[in-house]
Amino acid sequence: MFKITHKDKHTNARVGVLETLHGTVETPEFMPVGTQATVKALSNEEVKYCGAQIILGNTYHLYLRPGMDVIKNAGGLHKFMSWDDPILTDSGGFQIFSLATLMKAKEEGVEFKSHVDGSKHFLTPEDVVRLQFELGSDIMMVLDECLHYPCPKDKAGRSLELTNKWAVRSKEEVARAGERCEVKSERLLFGIVQGSTYPDLRKESAEELVCIGFDGYAIGGLSVGEPKDLMYEMLENSVRYLPVDKPRYAMGIGMPHDFFDAIEMGVDMFDCVVPTRNGRNGAAYTNEGRLIIRNGKYSRDLRPLSESCDCLVCKNYSRSYIRHLFNTEEILGLRLTSLHNVYFYVNLLKRIRASIKNGTFLELKKEFKEKVF
Repeated sequence: MFKITHKDKHTNARVGVLETLHGTVETPEFMPVGTQATVKALSNEEVKYCGAQIILGNTYHLYLRPGMDVIKNAGGLHKFMSWDDPILTDSGGFQIFSLATLMKAKEEGVEFKSHVDGSKHFLTPEDVVRLQFELGSDIMMVLDECLHYPCPKDKAGRSLELTNKWAVRSKEEVARAGERCEVKSERLLFGIVQGSTYPDLRKESAEELVCIGFDGYAIGGLSVGEPKDLMYEMLENSVRYLPVDKPRYAMGIGMPHDFFDAIEMGVDMFDCVVPTRNGRNGAAYTNEGRLIIRNGKYSRDLRPLSESCDCLVCKNYSRSYIRHLFNTEEILGLRLTSLHNVYFYVNLLKRIRASIKNGTFLELKKEFKEKVF
C-alpha cells in the first residue's frame, strides 16, 4: 500500500509510493482542494496539466449539495466529476464544527444544522464512513472533532477521547463493509491525530491511533490560528509517534515554506485552499516570493508572474495584462492566477521529491527560503 523508495541522509524527508484503487501517488505530494467536486476556477484538464496526482473532496459539502442520490446516480464521485485519478475525501468534521449552526457533539455522533438551508442532520462515525464508500473515495478520513485555537486543555482532552472512540468505530465500519463485499480492499482509511497545542495530548492521540491501526495517519487541529512556531512544535510532536512505514498527512498546512519544514520532519501529504483562494484575490506564489498582482507597480510590467516558471500562464501572459483583468473584474484574471498557483504548488513538491532522490533536499530548502524571503 505504501512503500518508501528514497530517504534523505540528513533529515527525515522521504519519497514514497502510495497505491490506491485509482492509481499510485508519489509522495511528498500536494493535493489541490476540490471541496465541492471542483478545484475552484479550474477544469479537471487544467488540474491534470499542473501535474496533480490526487485531489481532495469534502464529505460534508457533497452530502449537503448535490446530495448522495445525485452522486450515486452518476456512479460515484469519480464519474460525477469526470476525474479518474485518486480522490481523498475529508470526513467533514472541520466543516461541521466551523460552518454548521447549533452543532452538538456527543458520543453517538454529531447533530447540526446545515449552513446552506438550516436543515437538521445527525451523523455518526459509521454514517461518515458509509458516505465515503458511496462517494467511492480512494482515501477516507475518520470523523473527528476539530477545535479552534486557543483551547483549554480539559476540553482538548475530552475531544481527543471522543475523536479516538469515533476512530475505533470508523475502522469497525470499514471491516463490516468489507465483510458485506461492498468495497474492494484497496480503499484506505486514515486516522486523525488531535490534541490541540498540548504535547502530551498529541502523544496520547497518536499512540492510541497506532494501536487501533490505520492505513495512514493525518495530523489535524493545526493551522487554525496558532503561532507558526507552535504549529511546527505540535506537528513534530505528532509525527514522531507515527509509524515510519505509513503515509503521514498534515491537514490544512499549505504555505510554500511550510512544506520544507514539514517534509524534513517526515510528512508525506498536504492540502490547502491557499493557491486557489488567494489566487482568486490576486496573490501569485513564485520562486521569488508572493506578489499581489493588483498593485499599481505592475500596470506596465510586461514580465510573466514568474520568470522561472514554465506554466502556460507565465509563457503567454504578462503581469500588466493579468492586473488589467483583475481591475476590470474579468473572470479570466482569477482563473489565470489560480492556475499558475496550483502549477507552482504541485511542481514545488515535484522538485522536492527530486531533491530527496538526488540528495540535495537541504540545499533546495536553503535556496528556496533565501529567494522567497
